[in-house]
Amino acid sequence: MGTRFLPATKASPKEMLTIVDKPLIQYGVEEALAAGMEQIIMITGRGKRAIEDHFDISAELEANLKSAGKEKLYKKVSYVARMAEVIYVRQKQAMGLGHAVLCARHWVADEAFGVSLADELIIHDKPAMQQLREVYEQTGCSVLGLMQVPADQVFKYGIVDYQADENGLLRLTDMVEKPAPEDAPSNMAIVGRYIFTPRLMELLRETRPGSGGEIQLTDAIAVLAKEEPVYGVLLEGQRFDAGNPEGFLLANTLLGLQHEQYGKALRQALKEVLNKP
Repeated sequence: MGTRFLPATKASPKEMLTIVDKPLIQYGVEEALAAGMEQIIMITGRGKRAIEDHFDISAELEANLKSAGKEKLYKKVSYVARMAEVIYVRQKQAMGLGHAVLCARHWVADEAFGVSLADELIIHDKPAMQQLREVYEQTGCSVLGLMQVPADQVFKYGIVDYQADENGLLRLTDMVEKPAPEDAPSNMAIVGRYIFTPRLMELLRETRPGSGGEIQLTDAIAVLAKEEPVYGVLLEGQRFDAGNPEGFLLANTLLGLQHEQYGKALRQALKEVLNKP
């Protein structure tokens, strides 16, 4: 429901908040496409029609941009509308991440599939999902994106236990959702990027609601790891937790500074502000 961003999210989906000049959800779609994932399934809910409109064709807007000679803007808008085949599935009740993934079961069928939580923004020349896909293609097994977090922050994440195999890959042996620092098996946190074998979807159908009455994705992954190998990839790149205001502001600032059009002016403005007594 985007409560951490109220009142900005009272009438607008959190996923449509912009990082510089693109909504957060678009970064996630572009990352998936860059990893060769051609079909996008979005799990949405009430009040999120703006997401569907964003990835749809706006004939009037495109015609106006074209007739006004704004070719660069026209190409940007046209690209977004045609960048991917998108399927929208509503999660009618907020019953946890595992339940949200389960909502896509009819479309996933018996194929391997990726899951991306777009408010975890990861920027790197090699997209995070591509980093996972390379390990999936090497092993044929489920793969989770990991990042190291400070010991005093492990209570915010799903934390994994692991062993390095003979190929140097991290095979996950256990995982704990939001442990106390003294109970954490490591400081390796799951950060919103996954590729799963079809078995995960079957296990989600069998997973009973846990804490808060929600179906936890972590519970199903823990069972999966006992049945077949599950690997972790220590992701490379800048990571921003754009699902909270602090991370969102940091992402806008740092990516704004790197932006080819706005970076120079932003850098100068920040220098002037920071140098004021």
